[in-house]
Order: sequence, then structure tokens, then C-alpha cells
Amino acid sequence: QVQLVESGGGLVQAGGSLRLSCAASGRTFSTYYMGWFRQAPGKERNFVAVISRFGRYTDYADSVKGRFTISRDNAKNTLYLQMNSLKPEDTAVYYCAARGTKVATEVGEYDNWGQGAQVTVSS
Repeated sequence: QVQLVESGGGLVQAGGSLRLSCAASGRTFSTYYMGWFRQAPGKERNFVAVISRFGRYTDYADSVKGRFTISRDNAKNTLYLQMNSLKPEDTAVYYCAARGTKVATEVGEYDNWGQGAQVTVSS
């Protein structure tokens, strides 16, 4: 098992930037494929970005391509999501998630989740 704790959320104006962090503890971080998901009020939790164990492969939802960057530092047991050119529609609770086998983009394929970090983008 791995424990995940997100940080770095907050309130930002449209066009601004935020960087989310996800600190992992427990099993060796580099054994996990990691993802970011988000859930807006009254909506389902959706895929945002995913990264392979050593960062060689990444993938993004179409809605964030070119604006968000997922990265990881295995030496620091930390996952990141750099969010630039933020829009009001990016407002959501952002969750990091971990799984032990291969990259995945579906919520149901992850069995380790953080508690979430609120990101609010004002217009």
C-alpha cells in the first residue's frame, strides 16, 4: 500500500498558474504508475494526466493538453502537476492516484487515492 497526500491547491485568477504536489509514503514510489484526476461539484471524477514509473511516458486529457504538465521525482517520493493558463472550468478537487501495473486513465483502475486538493479559478 502507498499513502498519498496532495498539497498546493488554492484560489487563482484565470490565466494564472498553480503547482500541485502529491507526497507518497509506504511502498517504493518508483514501483507505481501515477495519475491525476479531478472532480468538479456535481460531476464525475475525470482523468487529467498520467505518468509512467520513471517518467518516460505521459498522457493528458484533451482539455488540459498544452497547459498542464505532470512530472515526478522518485528521489523525493513526490508527484507534481504544473497547471498554467488556468481557466474557470479547471475548478475542481484534484486527486492523485497510484497503481502498481501499467499506465491507466480510468478511475476504477486505481486503488490508491489521496484526499484531494481544492483548486478554484476565478474569472
